[in-house]
Amino acid sequence: MIPQEYSKFILKDVTFVNLMMRRIYNVLIVANPYDAFMLEDDGRVEEKIYNEYVELGLRYPPTFTQVSTSEEAYQVLRTMNIDLVICMPGNADNDAFSVARDIKAGFPKIHCVVLTPFSHGITKRMENEDLSIFDYVFCWLGNTNLILSIIKLIEDKMNLDHDIQEGNVQMLLLVEDSIRFYSSILPNLYNYILAQSKRFSTEALNRHAATLRMRGRPKVVLARNYEEAMALYSKYSDNVLGVISDVRFPINGVKDSEAGLKLLRNIHKDNPYLPLIVESTESANREKAEAEGFRFVDKNSKKMSIDLRAIMEEHMGFGDFIFRDPKTKAEIMRIHSLKELQDNIFKIPDDSMLYHISRNHMSRWLSARAIFPVSEYLKKITWDRLKDITAHREIIFDAIVQYRHMKNLGVVAVFDRMKFDAYSHFARIGEGSLGGKGRGLAFLDNIIKTHPDFNTFAGATVQIPKTVVLCTDVFDQFMEQNNLYQIALSDASDDEILRHFLHAQLPDSLIADFFTFFEAVKCPIAIRSSSLLEDAHYQPFAGIYSTYMIPYLEDKYAMLEMLACAIKGVYASVYYKDSKAYMTATSNVIDQEKMAVILQEVVGKQYDGRYYPNISGVLRSLNYYPIGDECAEDGIASLALGLGKYIVDGGQTLRVSPYHPNQILQTSELDTALRETQTRFYALDTRHVGNDFKVDDGFNILNLKVKEAERDNSLNYIASTYDPYDQVIRDGIYDGGRKVITFASVLQHGVFPLPQLLQLSMKYGAESMRRPVEIEFACNINQDRTGALYLLQIRPIVDSKQMLDEDVAAVPDADCILRSHNSLGHGVTEDVTDIVYVKTDDRFTASDNPMIAREIEKINKTYLDNGTNYVLVGPGRWGSSDSWLGIPVKWPHISAARVIVEVALKNYRVDPSQGTHFFQNLTSFGVGYFTIDENRGEGFFCKSELDAMPSVMETEHVRVVRFARPLKIMMDGKRQEGAVLRG
Repeated sequence: MIPQEYSKFILKDVTFVNLMMRRIYNVLIVANPYDAFMLEDDGRVEEKIYNEYVELGLRYPPTFTQVSTSEEAYQVLRTMNIDLVICMPGNADNDAFSVARDIKAGFPKIHCVVLTPFSHGITKRMENEDLSIFDYVFCWLGNTNLILSIIKLIEDKMNLDHDIQEGNVQMLLLVEDSIRFYSSILPNLYNYILAQSKRFSTEALNRHAATLRMRGRPKVVLARNYEEAMALYSKYSDNVLGVISDVRFPINGVKDSEAGLKLLRNIHKDNPYLPLIVESTESANREKAEAEGFRFVDKNSKKMSIDLRAIMEEHMGFGDFIFRDPKTKAEIMRIHSLKELQDNIFKIPDDSMLYHISRNHMSRWLSARAIFPVSEYLKKITWDRLKDITAHREIIFDAIVQYRHMKNLGVVAVFDRMKFDAYSHFARIGEGSLGGKGRGLAFLDNIIKTHPDFNTFAGATVQIPKTVVLCTDVFDQFMEQNNLYQIALSDASDDEILRHFLHAQLPDSLIADFFTFFEAVKCPIAIRSSSLLEDAHYQPFAGIYSTYMIPYLEDKYAMLEMLACAIKGVYASVYYKDSKAYMTATSNVIDQEKMAVILQEVVGKQYDGRYYPNISGVLRSLNYYPIGDECAEDGIASLALGLGKYIVDGGQTLRVSPYHPNQILQTSELDTALRETQTRFYALDTRHVGNDFKVDDGFNILNLKVKEAERDNSLNYIASTYDPYDQVIRDGIYDGGRKVITFASVLQHGVFPLPQLLQLSMKYGAESMRRPVEIEFACNINQDRTGALYLLQIRPIVDSKQMLDEDVAAVPDADCILRSHNSLGHGVTEDVTDIVYVKTDDRFTASDNPMIAREIEKINKTYLDNGTNYVLVGPGRWGSSDSWLGIPVKWPHISAARVIVEVALKNYRVDPSQGTHFFQNLTSFGVGYFTIDENRGEGFFCKSELDAMPSVMETEHVRVVRFARPLKIMMDGKRQEGAVLRG
């Protein structure tokens, strides 16, 4: 059992972007022509350095400028930004030390290094030189690796302080005063460390992240005397990965033959498990070092660099992690990556586990691999603080899982069979585009990552489903290799096109990837289109292409066959008749269209032979039909039981504003609740197995009665019960009585914080996209009131009908036939010429309302037959069941109206209904609803102008007039302003 203090923890991520910010970009080499030639060694130094950088996966190789005199150097330094000057004295009489001194005098802040070929004369000369003004003096042996090491050493020094504070980066302390020796050991050290960092960067999820991750490699810091070494250790002791020290170097300016041992003793006292390495030319020092528990490397050995690497690999966390038997030191298991550690942590014998935990080996290994959040967390949990092996295993496992989840969030990883598992959640196969939905999902994932308040509600998580995207290049390859363009672009029927596509072959290389994905999700999979044009910011392509679902099968090959058919079905849907027609209508060329395919776990739960979620929904951040005290910006959600396809297909949903979860029109009255709530739902048929795929992507979707969900026990917290005896609807599930889908426990009783999570989704989605958005989501709620909200898709709200560029309120009254300051609906319509209005003269009486309803029904039929629309104007509440309050029409009687207007009369004033009687229809068909009350100065209606016009149709109570030019209907759903303008 993990102690309470360790069971809840939050890892702080490190952004590698902010590391290694200061770099050496431009290098000036001052050397006489002979030395310059030696340096070039028949091949340009710049080219060699560039090749070194490329080989090690490094970026930003520096550029080099070469001059041979101090005058030329001054000229360059004045005109260019130089970060580092390298001065090369050639032989005893060449005064390059003076050149370097001149440069330092003129440019004291510039980094300056002296590179010298060693000879007896130069050694003598240097004994009398004050070298302290130079950053370093190096011994040049014609090795371009040294120049790379000089640049990296200075960059490490420049960034050391910032990177340790910002990212907890580790450092390797090298203590050595012999110029000759550190000139040869540094290239070896850097080569090894950079090669290692290239290797551990493969832990990253994509190429860009891998390159950034290399910035987290351990830094190398060189100290040349005891005081400098001790000061560095004291300042950065928590971040030292290990110390490599010579034995003989100065203490207080005087050479001390045991300085290295004294230094390491002090460090060992402070941190007994820190790897300490002694290197010396005197073999007598071996016994002294080993007696104190230090490692020893012989400087005289031909294989010194190999010995040093072996010790670093074993003790400083470089290379693989090797679990050893504490008694025999035999290898028990070798771990190559973080995922391997996670998979095997419970398989390691206890004594080996104890050996490594108590010596802080795991934390050090993670540090060397730049996995700082986990290493920092584990470093604090020492064996002294927690003496429980099982708890340590669980803590390590949980920390790795949380770290991998954190790293996966908001990142489009490259799919890797070795890494993708239950803790991964977004990866791509291929190098092409993710397509519209794919980009939207990646964007949603990023929104969740950058706003941690999504996951601050107890028992509730917000995420995207596990997803793999087959990029557009897989589509291109499939089309070309199977020679499908000819049939696809022909006039063949949809069934014929699908048949050809189903016979085609997907690349075999995908099989193993698909099996890995099946293993990771272990649930049904949705295969969704993600085309380049879909969900594009300015083109409403949603719903044009197919989305298939397949059940999870124990027989992986049967599941593979279904998956392959579904992918090919989605590809084929690009070339169906409807798609081609839509392309033409939106002025797109079909060969611009490319298809990525999203494979995604289906959100839901398995019931007897079917699979579906408790709640599906579509959330819009703008509500053009606000009622009561709602505002347009409060947004609106449509909720349904079962699969979201039910909502897209126009099924009966529950409309609710996340900011007003207690205010639901559909459940406000008993009759409405029974009439206008969901009675059917969609579920995936998990028994339908095989390759009989149809053009209709809903061929294996069940359309069920809500009663079936009651049998599945899936209505907990989302249904209420109608009590026919007391004629009331009670929140919750009780025996007997019809179940009404009200989502009451979630919306009104706080069982699950869905309203708050939808508020956040709307807010951050719209802020991030800088425009109103529509978000599809699904939700599983468990019996214990925990649950997960899955965001499935985000797209901008784009509807050509709803693009309103003008300010309705600014339109002059003189241009309007009618105007309302209390309107519902949004957009512009310019294809209506007729106004149908009730004659409200002195003879009007409410007792005629039923008669008026019948007359309007007949008029409406003629418009339906002609396929045209009209503006409807009348007194009182349209659709009222009480004919004294308004005209008792049903929706089918007025379904051709584009705008419905309620007018208050002087002697007939009824509280406006705001279209509540057929609200669902208004919102589904985008019909406007205006309320006008001239008595209160709330809008106007120019009835006298219409009375003066000839009628095209007239009954006892109703007149129809037609304008020569189409009227302009303008509705601003945000400000609730509406107007009908003359054409």
